[in-house]
Amino acid sequence: MASSSIEICNQALLLLGDKTIADFNEDSTAAKLCSSLYPLTRDAVLRLHPWNCAIKRVKLAPKLQTPEYGYGNAFTLPTDLLRLLSIDGLTDYKIEGREVLSDSNSISIRYIYRNENVNEYDALLVDAISAYLAYKLAYPITKSSAVRDEMKAIFGDLLKLAKSVDAQEEPQDTIGNFPLIDVRG
Repeated sequence: MASSSIEICNQALLLLGDKTIADFNEDSTAAKLCSSLYPLTRDAVLRLHPWNCAIKRVKLAPKLQTPEYGYGNAFTLPTDLLRLLSIDGLTDYKIEGREVLSDSNSISIRYIYRNENVNEYDALLVDAISAYLAYKLAYPITKSSAVRDEMKAIFGDLLKLAKSVDAQEEPQDTIGNFPLIDVRG
């Protein structure tokens, strides 16, 4: 498992057959590209799936300033939010910008957050981030669209595998009770 963002970048560079880096501040094309692309790549892959290592639950209090019309309260979304997964118990709300509008006095949300602690990542998540980064680095480093396409295919395969394994760590969601089905037994 990777212990730093540099290790994830190096895994991507090795997939491309390039030299590794020791620091984002190195005076090399690879270091500059990794420094620029890694944070957005990490966030994009985290956003693609509700990874167990990147989920938070919080209760939000309403802002003092209420919306002009339509709803009684506005709630500011957390700054580390990458993707809202659910709002418990609410069916009537709107998301506008970085706010949730609702008539409720408080809301509880479940969301994917920007987890920057690489030590908490699953090994397959590390592989997926590395593969996506390799895809994004492929053309600037190799000048080959064939290599870029190969990295895209590798990323797609790894993402499917990583999502599948991650999803198996939780019980399946149930829809609810169905009395008509229960009486058949």
